[in-house]
Amino acid sequence: MLRKQINKRKAFTHIDCFSGPGGICTGFHAAGLNTILAIEYIKSCVDTYVANHPEVHVIHSDIRNVTDKQILPYIPTGGVDIVSSGMPCETFSTAGNTSRSFYDDRQFLFREAIRIAKISNAKMILFENVPAITTKTTAKNNKELIVDMLEQELENAGYKKHKRFVLNATQYGVPQKRNRFFILATRFNDLDLSAPIPTHTKTVTVKEAFAGLPNVEPNTTQEGKTYTKHHSNFSELMRNNDFWKINASKNNDLTYQVPMKHRMCTLERFSLLKPGESLKNLFERYEGKQREELQARRVLPQKMFIKRNYRLKLNEAAPTVTSHCLDEFVHPVHDRALTVRECARLQSFPDSYNFVGGPFIVPHIDRTVQDKYEQIGDAVPPLLAYAWGKKIIELLGGIKNV
Repeated sequence: MLRKQINKRKAFTHIDCFSGPGGICTGFHAAGLNTILAIEYIKSCVDTYVANHPEVHVIHSDIRNVTDKQILPYIPTGGVDIVSSGMPCETFSTAGNTSRSFYDDRQFLFREAIRIAKISNAKMILFENVPAITTKTTAKNNKELIVDMLEQELENAGYKKHKRFVLNATQYGVPQKRNRFFILATRFNDLDLSAPIPTHTKTVTVKEAFAGLPNVEPNTTQEGKTYTKHHSNFSELMRNNDFWKINASKNNDLTYQVPMKHRMCTLERFSLLKPGESLKNLFERYEGKQREELQARRVLPQKMFIKRNYRLKLNEAAPTVTSHCLDEFVHPVHDRALTVRECARLQSFPDSYNFVGGPFIVPHIDRTVQDKYEQIGDAVPPLLAYAWGKKIIELLGGIKNV
């Protein structure tokens, strides 16, 4: 009995702000952190989160409207250990031509995470966003940077010790070239803040990521529900519910390997792509009357989009998976877009993860709903979150009287 008491480790607690479908929670849970509360505005993300993390109390609300009374009943004596904040990145991203021209209240939502941390007496805060946040100013023609303001307001709130990091997801086993910016802050000034040590020196490739997933034919109703005999260390990890601490059904059926519907002209466009090529390459290859003929048949669109229809390379990691992943990626071998499960694999979501929220596809003009592809693309890769979870547990273990 004494040995059991000695070996029993406290479960560190976590509040998940801007939680999305649960990428951070999934990784933190596998690492051993206990998420007690999540806050999310998009209903489809909430539905997915609740389906996979029923033990977490999820508040479906604009975080600015969340009150002390909604939070305090779930906070343990002594406060919560870590608050994470993956606030919307559109206003910071350089992916679009006009995205960074917007100056609105989204870029100040970091204040809400700090407010939640103060309410819950959090020991640490972890902010996550795109690296371009480091160059975004607070207003047009203003030289003050958002990150400088964020750090000053952290200090004003008592989180005087903080440090910036940019991590490459491929170094943590994610089959995707994804750089993410983090700020880790604490109110314990003697704590030596550091980033997770990379776990992978060899990149996990698209081929390894898709191992075991059967092909599906476009414009059919035949879902891929049975795994193939091919496997990789990564694919086995995605099926290892013990690692993810998931009490999933023993049913081995594959989910969300659903065929897409494509016009014949779109399938012809895909057939023209070589690995590593995108729509931009087709516009460069076909000019004059040849291009006009392809456009007349709608094989090529009238306008060229740089980040569209990129055929993945089997022996490399994928480019960054975004909310537009359905339009941005073409399968490395087959002439079709990626399935929901294939996108989930690139983000390192376990195969048992159930994306119940929202439809498969919804127009991007409706920002109150995220379809399954958008949920996956906007999430934090669970394996990257897992690495942070392990590091946070290590750091929290170094705080006296934690």
